[in-house]
Amino acid sequence: MSVQELENAIRQLSRDDFTQLARWIDEYRAEQWDERIEADIRAGRLDEAGRRADSDFEAGRCTPL
Repeated sequence: MSVQELENAIRQLSRDDFTQLARWIDEYRAEQWDERIEADIRAGRLDEAGRRADSDFEAGRCTPL
């Protein structure tokens, strides 16, 4: 199914079905994001950023939220 076909099908949905689809897409995107972050952590791609954050915190270069 093409993107255009999906767009057309979505336009045909009832409000309730559209809301349900939108909720599912939000959850799916969040899961995908979590998986990417976890893969980056396992691969060590965030190690340097973590070290810099720790260093900044220890040096007092952070502000409370």
